Amino acid sequence: MKTITIEGQLRTGTGKTATRQLRSQDLVPGVIYGGAQEVNFAVKSLALKPFVYTPDFQKVEVKVDGKSYTCILKDLQFDKVTDKLIHIDLLELVEGKKVSATIPLKFVGASAGVKAGGKLEIRLKAVKVKALPKDLRENIEVDITNLELNANIRVQDIVAGNIEIQNSPRIPVASVTMTRQLKQEEAAAAPAKAKK
Repeated sequence: MKTITIEGQLRTGTGKTATRQLRSQDLVPGVIYGGAQEVNFAVKSLALKPFVYTPDFQKVEVKVDGKSYTCILKDLQFDKVTDKLIHIDLLELVEGKKVSATIPLKFVGASAGVKAGGKLEIRLKAVKVKALPKDLRENIEVDITNLELNANIRVQDIVAGNIEIQNSPRIPVASVTMTRQLKQEEAAAAPAKAKK
């Protein structure tokens, strides 16, 4: 799993004045939760770009005041007007302590239903999970090879090893639907069969 390293600085002052001052220096205030204690830090907004503006699920190594914290993203806050990142919350990964995260799904294989002329529809791009830090990964693979026409793959069909998926088991993840052309072809074929 990809890990990005960023250098942060310890935040001494909290409150609106202190955070406004940080933002004027192009720094993003943040908090690391989940470890022995909460860590208030600030980091250059540019350093966060490869971590924040990506669909990938990855870890971030934050170096603050001589210490290193391995984290995953918990929450982001953007300015309503400028859309600029104004706050970041991170969750520290502690060995042996389960964390909640959202992991993207990666669809692999060529669906039997698509080969038959159907259209693949992805209904869920990521799942909420609970897992130990050692079991977290970039994505969870979903094999769609045996997905037939007019069939679904549901959350309960995902094989995720030691990762506990928290979405409702009946939610469809992917399905193959009939295309308009295929429906027309079948409708045209039906009267011909009836004549025989």
